[in-house]
Formats: sequence, structure tokens, C-alpha cells
Amino acid sequence: MSKPTETKCVPQSLSFSGSGFLSVYQMGAVNALWDLAPELLHSAPKVYGASGGSIVAAAVVLRLNIDQVEKTIVEAAKDASKSVLGPLLSKFNLVTILQNALQHILPDNAHEEATGRLYVGVTRLSDGKNIMISDYKSKEEVIQALICSCFVPIYCGLVPPSFRGVRYIDGGLSGFQPRYGKTSMITVSPFSGEIDICPRDSPLCHLCLHVCNTSFQLTAGNLSRISYALFPPPIWMLNEFFYQGYKDAADYLQRVGINKAQEQTILGTQQCKTGL
Repeated sequence: MSKPTETKCVPQSLSFSGSGFLSVYQMGAVNALWDLAPELLHSAPKVYGASGGSIVAAAVVLRLNIDQVEKTIVEAAKDASKSVLGPLLSKFNLVTILQNALQHILPDNAHEEATGRLYVGVTRLSDGKNIMISDYKSKEEVIQALICSCFVPIYCGLVPPSFRGVRYIDGGLSGFQPRYGKTSMITVSPFSGEIDICPRDSPLCHLCLHVCNTSFQLTAGNLSRISYALFPPPIWMLNEFFYQGYKDAADYLQRVGINKAQEQTILGTQQCKTGL
């Protein structure tokens, strides 16, 4: 019996947009890719992330347990929802929550795995320029780069964090979808637009804005998602976003002609869920 012909795909980089609490959507998408097309994650030469998307990008590069990362965001959402003021309550400190969680879930050699492959988008405070951090000398530097990328001024505090002595703020402010528009790139965002993996709102709406290095469709759904990204919705709704991300990623694989059967033919007996 003849052996099945193996099909080789050109490796594509990955880009995760700013997302806030809706990073759970992107985690759902990553979960689907681990299940249905793990080679896309293994072979990605570069993985970009901005703001909340940088946490997801780190999860891909470092092969973190997605359930554990999602739990971190969900627990933060629970804390933020304990007051009418939500995340603006003085007792709620997203930076501290993320630092403690990352210290726990990142491997000790995170800097070795991340250097040259994990690209964290940040905004330099002094001039507003978008910077991509991809070189790390320690696990602590990986954590600090992620904290810088997620730091929304006032929302997260008054004093921006620093990386190697330079202060940075939220990467999404200067580059919401890192490397948007580049070839050999799979883009993932919880906001509807001209993105590879994203929610699909009404096809009747053709008004798309191209701002902050991303595509944003002007729909009621997207306006609600902006609010949810900063002020988390109920936990059940966050779970729905996670499963929506999984479904949208599966739909994307179907659109581009990649499905589980094809991947299993290519990978043989390799375990699909290597990152979990």
C-alpha cells in the first residue's frame, strides 16, 4: 500500500491583537489550533502580541497550559467585578495579578525560549513609538516586557513600568495588531474586521476603519467588545468568548483547507495537544 503524500506548508507567523479581558477569545482560538492544526503553532517562526494579546503570544511560544492562562484572566475578571467601579477600584491591581500569575506559570528558561521568537509590542512613553521587544536575558525580563505591553495608563496605574530602564505603556496604543497587513501572517483578534480569525458580524456592514495598525468593523457587536475588553462581562459571557474563539479558528482552518484529518496525515502519530 502506498504511503500518503505529505504536504508541506510555508510557515506563517502569528499576530495577536490587543484584547484586554477578551484575550480569552484568542486563547480559545489557540486551543483550536493546538487541537486541529498544531503544526501551525510549532512552525510559526515569529509570534507577535500587543497588550492582552502578548500574554496569548507568550502562551504559544512557551507552550503554556491554555486552561491555566485562561483561569488567570477569569479570576482577574472576578476580582474586577466585585465593585461598581470594577477595574478602577483602588484595591484592584491588574499589574500585580499578572506579575504573580506569570511568575508562577512561566518556565525558568522562558527567556531562552522567547528570544528571537516572541515579539512583544510596546509603546515607548517618551515619543509614542511602537517598539517590538524580542530579546530577553532572564525570565524576569520576559515578565516585564509583558507587563509593559499590558499597561494602560491610569487604568493600570499612574507610573508606567520599565524595561531595561526605559518606560513603556500599552503596545496596542501604537500597534494594535502587530505586523498587520504583512504576508505570511495569521492574525487573531476578538474584534470583527479584515482579520483571519475574528468574530464575523453582519456582512451587510461594509464600513471598516483602518486605525492603530488594524482593521475594525463599525458594528454594534464591536462597540460592545471594546467595553468588555476593559470592563469584563459576566464570567459565563467570557466563557462564551472562549468557545467563540475556538469555533472561529476552526472555521478559518476549514476556509484555508486545513482540517484535522490533513494534519494527522502530516504529523502521523504526533500528539495533537502538545501545548497543554
